[in-house]
Amino acid sequence: MEFQLAPFQAIPITEPLLELLIEKHETISVPRFQRLWNYYRNALAEPDEFGGSIDPPAQMVGLPQRLLVLRRVGHDDRLQREIVIENDIGWRIHTLVDFMFPKAPKIVSRAGNDQTRAEIEAILEATFEANGGVNLWQDAALLGSIYGHVDFLLNVSRLSRLAATRSLRPARGAASSGAAPSKPLIDDLALQIGSSVLIETVEAPRAIPLLSQTDFRQLDAYIIHYRQFINDVERGGILARLSRALTPRFRSGAERASITVTEIYSATHFQRYEDGELVAESPNRLGRLPVVHIQNLSQPLFYEGLSDVEPLIPLQDELNTRLSDRANRVTMQSFQMWLGKGIEGFADRPVGPGQMWVTDNLDASIEAFGGDADSPSERAHIEELREALDKASGVTPAAAGHIKARIGNLTSENALQISLMGTVAKVKRKRVTYGAGIRTLCELILHALDVHGIYRTDAVDRRVEIVWSDALPTDETRRISDALAKAQLGIPLEVLRAELGYRDAEGPTAPLAG
Repeated sequence: MEFQLAPFQAIPITEPLLELLIEKHETISVPRFQRLWNYYRNALAEPDEFGGSIDPPAQMVGLPQRLLVLRRVGHDDRLQREIVIENDIGWRIHTLVDFMFPKAPKIVSRAGNDQTRAEIEAILEATFEANGGVNLWQDAALLGSIYGHVDFLLNVSRLSRLAATRSLRPARGAASSGAAPSKPLIDDLALQIGSSVLIETVEAPRAIPLLSQTDFRQLDAYIIHYRQFINDVERGGILARLSRALTPRFRSGAERASITVTEIYSATHFQRYEDGELVAESPNRLGRLPVVHIQNLSQPLFYEGLSDVEPLIPLQDELNTRLSDRANRVTMQSFQMWLGKGIEGFADRPVGPGQMWVTDNLDASIEAFGGDADSPSERAHIEELREALDKASGVTPAAAGHIKARIGNLTSENALQISLMGTVAKVKRKRVTYGAGIRTLCELILHALDVHGIYRTDAVDRRVEIVWSDALPTDETRRISDALAKAQLGIPLEVLRAELGYRDAEGPTAPLAG
């Protein structure tokens, strides 16, 4: 695609550089990301006229050729190999997401005074709730687990209109009455701010980061490139219409029209191109990129993080191969077969109850063979593959609720922690990178409100702390006793209340007492 690139005010980005970035992204990165998605989703193809699927599941591409090549003799499909696809990746990813975000994390402000903390927490909570609440975090965790990283894009274009009508705090140095705003006023403005700040979760196949020449952790620009459907019909050429008309499902020979969208973000400017032509541009008042990058699992010296799906793909292919081999063995051996010798018409009369064959051939015989037989090595190999998937993913069947007798009697919280140690450890590691990303996102939101004059804050007041909920069930009595012990050590009351899951009531609260 050729771009008519307008002068870019942030960085010396050129048309050849932009086209090269898009070409490498579409030819190298997008196929890799699509493969990760296919193995996670293992989606079925569109249904055919008989109620089946026109194509096999996505994970079938990993099977060896001996299973994929169809051998037909006189249109006899009995020589076709049995194919078994068991998706052991999808449920593990969902389990990790459930452990990561059983509910939305609590955002605790570290501002200098109680009033500012209450206002900031109300604003941030309203903003995240307006953008999906816990669904926002779960979607980000899912995309990060699949692709290895996920980005948040902050859209504050609506704040300019809100700034013209409402402001919770006057500008620095302006006269102030000194009266603290009431709680209804704070809540009302928080709801307006929440509906004016849009947080978009950007998946990896759409994102093209332009890294700094001197620091791979810094972005010079952020490019979003994707195909967008529009409300129009595109008929194309004669050959395209003819090929679509031959498809029974699309007799009209038309399809929905689409455009190629390219958006470029920098610290000072924004541009949007449609099919290579500039259609919109605006300055970036934030003075910084409105993008927050989160690695799923930290990968040193790389911008991208580690995917939870990628290390499972070879094991999944091997498991599907062995399951298909077992299905073929069971098909061949489950049904007893007979070999008839010297009996006329034996092939024309299937063996069944109450049937009789008569022959004058003294050498005639009927021999039975086949029948299912145990295969210990095959069974052991499949079990070892499942255990390898458990170790590689950190997610065992027990984490998804499939309790087996061999893990012991889970009569205490400690026993459950030990049995799920791998899953809990991986979730804690992931929460390091996601927690840092959420803190950066909160700081960016407060920075945007300060720039637009809606809610003035200093940089030190924008610090927040993330309080995660426990993924595993805990004893309530023990949690309260632990909170009392922490209170004696001087832990702030609001942090303890957040850990216990209580919302701060209006007005002063009594301290925890031992």
